[in-house]
Amino acid sequence: MGDVLSQSEIDSLLSALSTGELDVEEIENSKEKQVKDYDFRRPTKFSKEHLRTLEIIFEHYGRLLSTNLPVYLRKAVSVEVASSETVTFSEFTNALSNPVVLGVVNFRPLSGNILMEMSTNIAFTILDRMLGGAGAPLDKTRDFSEIELSILDKTMVTCMNLLREPWKNVVEIDPLLERIETNPQFAQIIAPNEMIAIVTLLIKIGDVEGYMNACLPFITLEDVMDKLNTKFWFATMQSNDEEVYSGYIETMIRRAQIPIKAVLGKSVVSVMDFSSLQVGDVIRLDSCVDDELSIYVGNIKKFTALPGISKERNAVRVTSVIREEE
Repeated sequence: MGDVLSQSEIDSLLSALSTGELDVEEIENSKEKQVKDYDFRRPTKFSKEHLRTLEIIFEHYGRLLSTNLPVYLRKAVSVEVASSETVTFSEFTNALSNPVVLGVVNFRPLSGNILMEMSTNIAFTILDRMLGGAGAPLDKTRDFSEIELSILDKTMVTCMNLLREPWKNVVEIDPLLERIETNPQFAQIIAPNEMIAIVTLLIKIGDVEGYMNACLPFITLEDVMDKLNTKFWFATMQSNDEEVYSGYIETMIRRAQIPIKAVLGKSVVSVMDFSSLQVGDVIRLDSCVDDELSIYVGNIKKFTALPGISKERNAVRVTSVIREEE
């Protein structure tokens, strides 16, 4: 992406073109190479392709959080990727408030750690819900107590375990939450000038909004950087999705419960007779004792069967299957 011109620079350029100081054809035919200064303090180790792939991974992670957190918080939760960027580690830590919720995560089997930073208003909202409150953040930020940190630790462990599935197309990870720090100075996992990728998630719990930042150092992801591109990502997904998801859907369908009913017969009675029915009264049906019964799955007739008893319970024995074309 080229440099963005200010309004004054645009006005000066237009003025030079109108007075003839600059010739458009001369500019187009110029073979002079454009030189751009390289900032050695901020090497571009993460490309846009890498950031886009990380966004895809954390979009999947956000959907998992939206599904699993309501089980613990008993409140609607929505999570979406807000942005992604590359900065130095010092820029990231300098922007953190104090206190802060910083989860130091061992990203095994990759060498090194990552940081998961949660905004304090989201943290206090989670604590309020976990302790039976309405889920309102504090009006004034304060330090976390030991009991509150213990509760947050269990919540963060649950969130970290959800990282396995989104990352499995890149590498099979087994993340381990080593500790939670509330002071950024005690979470110096890499050198200040090292480059990191930051993926920001916007979390909404009820009416409370806050952010969760995933800090991903380059030295931690260096071994899998070649896999962090959309071409590899979608190629892996296409080879695995059809088999995995078809098996998953088949398993879910097999576990689904569906109502089945056996119809002994039908009869028509008046409202007066129906209202006067007593225990022991006999209702005449339109079927004989030795007729086959109609078995309905939901509202669709699928089988015919004969009535009987199995282990002292009423039962039916299927005699025929009614195909769809029948």
